[in-house]
Amino acid sequence: MNIEELIERTDLGAAAAARIGCSRRDFMKFMGTLAGTMGLTTAGFARMVEAADAPRRPPVIWLSGQECTGCTESLLRAEHPTLEALILDTVSLDYSETLCAPAGHWAEKSKRDSMKTNWGKYVLVIEGAIPTKDDGVYCKIAGRTMLEHVREAAEGAAAILAIGSCASWGGIPSSGPNPTGARGAPQVLAGKTVITIPGCPPNPYNFLSTVLYLLTFGKAPELDAYGRPRFAYGRLIHENCERRAHFDAGRFARQFGDEGHRKGWCLYKLGCKGPETYANCPQILFGDVGVGSWPVGTGHPCFGCTEQGVGFTKAIHELAEVKTYAPPATFPRVDEPVGEGVTPTAAALLGAVGGVVVGAAAMATRRLAAAEKPQDGQDGEA
Repeated sequence: MNIEELIERTDLGAAAAARIGCSRRDFMKFMGTLAGTMGLTTAGFARMVEAADAPRRPPVIWLSGQECTGCTESLLRAEHPTLEALILDTVSLDYSETLCAPAGHWAEKSKRDSMKTNWGKYVLVIEGAIPTKDDGVYCKIAGRTMLEHVREAAEGAAAILAIGSCASWGGIPSSGPNPTGARGAPQVLAGKTVITIPGCPPNPYNFLSTVLYLLTFGKAPELDAYGRPRFAYGRLIHENCERRAHFDAGRFARQFGDEGHRKGWCLYKLGCKGPETYANCPQILFGDVGVGSWPVGTGHPCFGCTEQGVGFTKAIHELAEVKTYAPPATFPRVDEPVGEGVTPTAAALLGAVGGVVVGAAAMATRRLAAAEKPQDGQDGEA
C-alpha cells in the first residue's frame, strides 16, 4: 500500500490533524514530505503518522545560551501546518526561556519539576553556544552558568539535540578571538550522543523531522561524523543547486549586479560555499515562500553556515574548496569577447569537448600501455 492508498483507505493521521486544526489530507501530505526527505518506506511513514496520532507527549527541556533566538524564531514561522502547533501538540514543552508562560523562579521550578518527574525520559534541546572560559561565567541563568545547566540536564535526557550552528559547534560566538571560550554542545558533552541540526538558522523542518523520527523509532536517525542527520546533511548544496548547470558550463557572476549576476549565473566566483557545504537548503527552501527562497536563490552566495570551519570562519569572498571538481581556468569571462560569432556558451561547450578529447586520448594511451604490458608467466618477447 502506497502513501496515497494510506490516505484513502485508513484513518491514519485523523487524530493529529483534528488536534492541530488542519485537514487530514494536508497533514498526511506534510508527513509524507517529511518521510520522503528522510528516505523512509511506506511502512516507516505509517509508523511516523501513528506516533503523531498517539496521545503521548514526551517532555522537552529547551535551554538557550549564547544565541540570537533566530532558531526559535525560524521554528515558529514555519507553516503547512504551523510548526508551533505540531511541535506543541506532539511534545510537551515544559521549559523554554523564550516561550515559557511563567517567568523567573516559577519558570525554573517548572524545569526542575519536569526533570525530576521525567528523569531519563525527556528530550533536551540546546540552542546557542556554551561559554566555557572562567568556568562559564559569561552566560548565567537563574544564578547558574549555562555550562552547569547543560551538564545537569544532559544527565537525565533520553536524547540531546543541538539546534543551530552555535549549539552544534560554537557558531558566531566561537569565532576568533572567542573571548568567552564559546563551544558547541558536542564538545561540552563529550562522550554523549548529541544530534546536531546546524544552520543559521537551521531549516525548521530538519529539526521537526528529527524529532518525529525519535518519537517514531525511539532512536536517532543515521548520523554523520559531526552528529548531523544524513537525510538532511548527506549531500553537498552544490549537487542540488539550481545554478549548478551554469557552474558546469563555466558561466559565473564576477560582481554583484553584473551581467552574470542579473542572469542568475553561478555565484562560485563571488565566494559561494555551496561546493563544500553539506545541507538540503536548495531542496526544501526556507520560510514556506516557494521557489528561490534560500540565499543562492535570492542572488547571495551560500556562506556555509552548516559547516564547521567554513561558516563564520572563511571570508565571504574566499573561494570554496570544491569537493567535486573545480572549473577549468580556461572558461571565458562573462564580459570578455571570445571571438567573432562565438558566444561564451559555445566557447564553454568547446572547452568541455576539448576536455573530453584530452581525456579520451589519455585513456587510450593507458589502455595501449596495459595491452603491451607482459602477462604473468610471459617474458614480453614476441
